[in-house]
Amino acid sequence: MGLIVAANPLGQMIFSPIFGWWGNRLGKIRLPLLLSLSLFTLASAVYSSLELRPDNVKYWMLGSRFLIGVSSANIALCRSYLSAATRITERTHAVSMVSLAQVLGFIIGPTLQAAVTPLGDQGYVWLWGKMHFNMYTASGWINVGMSIGNFMMFLPGVFEEHKIAAREVMVMQGGTSERETWKAIKPNYLSAWILIVAFFILVFNFVLLETLGTSLTMDMFAWSKADSLWYMGIMMTTAAIVSLVTFVLISPLCKLIAERYLLIWGGFSLMFLGRVLFVPWGPDPPKLAQAFNASLNLSDDDPLFLGCPPTQEWCGELPALTLTQFIIGFALTSVGYPIGVTLIQTIFSKVLGPRPQGVWMGWMTGSGCLSRVLGPVFVGSIYTRLGTYWTFGVTSFMMLVSMFWLQCSNRLLIPPTFDKATPVELQELSKHNGGSKVDDDDAGDDSPEELVSKEHGSHHSLSRP
Repeated sequence: MGLIVAANPLGQMIFSPIFGWWGNRLGKIRLPLLLSLSLFTLASAVYSSLELRPDNVKYWMLGSRFLIGVSSANIALCRSYLSAATRITERTHAVSMVSLAQVLGFIIGPTLQAAVTPLGDQGYVWLWGKMHFNMYTASGWINVGMSIGNFMMFLPGVFEEHKIAAREVMVMQGGTSERETWKAIKPNYLSAWILIVAFFILVFNFVLLETLGTSLTMDMFAWSKADSLWYMGIMMTTAAIVSLVTFVLISPLCKLIAERYLLIWGGFSLMFLGRVLFVPWGPDPPKLAQAFNASLNLSDDDPLFLGCPPTQEWCGELPALTLTQFIIGFALTSVGYPIGVTLIQTIFSKVLGPRPQGVWMGWMTGSGCLSRVLGPVFVGSIYTRLGTYWTFGVTSFMMLVSMFWLQCSNRLLIPPTFDKATPVELQELSKHNGGSKVDDDDAGDDSPEELVSKEHGSHHSLSRP
């Protein structure tokens, strides 16, 4: 089970830098996106058809999960394109909207699962027995439908690429070549790696809660599997609404508070408090479950078998987490995580400057995937063996250290500024020579001196107001 859960982020972690490099190499993202979405559609269909493969089904599941992770590496391309297609002043709002889409995906996924749970394990059988639509496969088939819609949205004539970040800086500095402009700007790589590590810690804490949420509620509150899925679905839906409001407020807040301070004291501090609140302080240990005994002719959802399993020795020794703690901690996470994940990506893209960012966005995406790989391992080695004190004590310490580390390094998080010689507009670089016009790639590869030497007496300039 741990391998199957980790297969998805492992595939995404490996292929995120590769997809980023591919996008940089092509200079376009359409082809990699269309191929990755096709792979996602195929892998989701395979996952949803596992009931048709009774032999070696766990290997089919492992393979489909890995391929879904590989296809999901296209998020690095999306982040890279976002950095290239926005001006500096609009970057924060744009990143917050894309981050909103991703976080809503994480949150609404369990909500979809809760919505299809009433289908039961039988559900419906269509296409002459070749398509099973039940509580286990419905979410996968929904993914297939959404992926096909996504594919259509990236077709030519629907999605058009427009990259302006490098041109903005070129015009601000009075240059004539986008490539030479960004090559002359050296990013602070220490700042980039600080943000990559911070992103890993932030996502690790969020994913840990996502991974542990169902098991934790079943252990602490003696909920059945169905009840846990239902109530967690409700909480995830509420969290989605809270996150939506938070994402909308990020851009206005950044006009009042510096982005790096909002990241530290708005994002990481709330995540830290959310982890601390998960350290249980209930008066009594959680209800202990009895080991399942089929000879009693009782279902596994019978109250006798619900609660903290006796195989976890700490269940009878540590106090239980209260429902109030869980709700408040979950709410703080729903506010802190959107702020943190948005501003890390925003500052990261600004620190790197106008250069193509596919590979670097791949590394950042890969760090988030690594946290999802380690999440199940952490649950198995810490939560199952040592309990809630160690689990949330360690994660609280991680958030506290990272918060003060960012505070001590906050000056490194200040994006570079680009001098603006004179007020200019973002207009295409053109060369006038007897009414002829060359495209940006041809004109943009030449320096001002080369342009003058190539055409005697011709005029070469950026149009200015």
